[in-house]
Order: sequence, then structure tokens, then C-alpha cells
Amino acid sequence: MSYTVNASILLTELPILERPAAAKAAGFDAVEYWWPFSVAVPAQDEVDAFVTAIQDAGVKLTGLNFFAGDMPGGDRGLVSWVGREDEFAANIDVVVEIGRRLGTKAFNALYGNRLESVDPKAQDDLAVKNLAAAGRAVAELGGIVLLEPVSGMETYPLKTAADALAIIARVKDEEGVDNVRLLADFYHLAVNGDDVAAVIAGYAAEFGHIQIADAPGRGEPGTGELPLAQWIADAQAGGYDGVIGLEYKATQADPFAWITTAAAQA
Repeated sequence: MSYTVNASILLTELPILERPAAAKAAGFDAVEYWWPFSVAVPAQDEVDAFVTAIQDAGVKLTGLNFFAGDMPGGDRGLVSWVGREDEFAANIDVVVEIGRRLGTKAFNALYGNRLESVDPKAQDDLAVKNLAAAGRAVAELGGIVLLEPVSGMETYPLKTAADALAIIARVKDEEGVDNVRLLADFYHLAVNGDDVAAVIAGYAAEFGHIQIADAPGRGEPGTGELPLAQWIADAQAGGYDGVIGLEYKATQADPFAWITTAAAQA
């Protein structure tokens, strides 16, 4: 099994730039991050420090989110946020720079919440254009844009795989951009009541990425009730050949002990 550690939600006892080295020390060769800066266009020295931390640790950055706004404050992306188009466009340039320097190929674009005073159609129309712009930009790197159903925010409109796939189809049909892919986060899909087994059976070969956490609780595999090992095996049998993103909240001192346990029980 090839895992990538989400160093934005794991190893949080350490400063963010020390986490790649900690992941390496724990036996991993890859990490992924939510947007690791507080603004869409950080200072160049901040970008350089982030790139250097990844390189010095000797790990690969397999995935990076676009800027998603104030995540602790409830924001969940700029893709459909009418009025912040220029900010998203500027962020694309920084994302591409980081991707080029680190060889990253997958970039997660959180869709954004519904806005009270904005027509949902206008938001969806903007999202299609923004996703297409992002897709064209990362295509220069041989990359893909990921689109993710998310749980926990009622105002976030993409809750099932079908919701995300409908937008992905629009991007392809209306903009001619075909490198936007579904991010299948099994935790979010399950919590939102989607039929994860059916999604895997129908679309595993088209997944751009898989992330996992158990439910309830969003802890390590084995702390909840989800058949994560079976879902991963089914996805791989169905054609998914990418890494598995570890995007859970640690509940014990060693957040990766479950891997050894699972291997011993296999």
C-alpha cells in the first residue's frame, strides 16, 4: 500500500514546516497539504521555505490544495465564490509554481459554500470557468485538478460523488477541459450518506485521488465502523492505481500504529 500523509491534519504537534521530515522519519516518502499559507498569494520567502522543507525532508509532495479562504472560520474554497475571481486566479499562479518546483501532479480545488445573496446558478457557472482555468494551468505540469464532496458544512453544495461528477462533466462539455477528477474521500462520502461501494464500483478507475478516515469521529482506520480496507481493495481492483491519502485526526500517540497492526493481521 502506498500512502501519503496529509501534513495539514496530521503531525500537528509540530510546526508546519517540520512535518515533512517527521513523516519521513515515520517511514513515509510522500506528503500532501491543504494550502499551507494564510493568503492566496504569500510572500516569495514563505513559498521558498515551504518548498525547501519538502525537498530537505526527501519526500514527494503528492497533493496540494488551492487556497480555500478562512478554513477555521468556515470557508471551504473560492472556486464558486462570486467576487473573489481575481484572488483565485492569482492563487493558480502560485500553485503552479510550487507544483513545478516539487513535481506535484494533483491539486485539490475546494468548491466553496453557497452565498446568501448570490444565485446558485451564478456560483456554479463561475465554478465551471474557474475549474477550467485551473485545469488548463496545471495541465502544463501534466497535472490534474481534484474536486471533492465535503461533509460538515451544510452550505457546501457538493456532498455526494454525483454532485461533483456533474460539475466535472460540465467543465469538460462546456470548456473542453478534461483533467478535472473526483477526489473520493471515503470519510466525507460515507458521513454524507453516499453509497461508497456503488461509487467505487462505478468510478474507481476515474478517481483522481482517494483519502481516508474512519467514521464516526474522523480518526485512524479501525477507530470507527467504515470498511476502509475493503473499499481500498475494491477501488484498486477497479482500476485506481494512485496513492491513498491519510487525512484523519490522530487519536493516539502514534498516529500510524494502525498500519503495523493491519499488516500483521493481513
